[in-house]
This record gives sequence, C-alpha cells and structure tokens, in this order.
Amino acid sequence: QAQLEESGGGSVPPGGSLRLSCVASKYIYDNYCLGWFRQAPGKEREGLVTLRITRGILYIDDSLKGRFTVFQENGKNTLYLQMDNLTPEDTAMYYCAAKQTSPCSDTTQFDVWGQGTQVTISS
Repeated sequence: QAQLEESGGGSVPPGGSLRLSCVASKYIYDNYCLGWFRQAPGKEREGLVTLRITRGILYIDDSLKGRFTVFQENGKNTLYLQMDNLTPEDTAMYYCAAKQTSPCSDTTQFDVWGQGTQVTISS
C-alpha cells in the first residue's frame, strides 16, 4: 500500500472546480507534517499548503486564499484540496507529501511523496 495516494485530477474549463484527495497511511496521517504541492511544466515545484492534523493549517500560499480550501476526513486518513475558480495558471501536476522534520510551516524537506494527479485547466 502506498503511503500517500492522490486522486481527483482532471480537465475542467476556466472557472471550474476540482477536489483532490490524498489518502495517507494512518501513521503518516496522524504523525507527519502534510502538504499539498504542484509543479507546472517548465516551472519549479511550489508548496501550496502545509498542515498537521492536530494543529491545522500552518502555511498557505497567499495567492490561493479564497480559491483553495483544505479539509480533512480523519476517519478515512484523507486530506482534500478543494480548488475553485480555476485558471489556466493552475494547470500542473499536484502532489501530496509528508515529512517528519520541523517546522511544518516550511515547505522544504518533504521526503514522502505520492505519485501525483494531473490538473488541466483549458477551454
């Protein structure tokens, strides 16, 4: 069983919405710092959100506030990334990741990664 597994990507027109899911192993879900990242073609990977299940969101990229929402479903060890009002600039591979090191608000040193899910915004 993969330690992190994303799903929910797809292709939607501008202004559309998608909800990504990340199912984690229980130990990682309960004990690690978790994060959502994305990487667009030809660009560096960027951190979107980091959180701990017991502490909530510790970092969120300012450009995403008001459009992206993170929530959790503890009984299923699942994180969700709800993305609304999507634009072509949101086209990227989206990843869920985890790390044990601190601080969790730092988007570096994540060393457990899912396989990613592709999000394409196009008319």
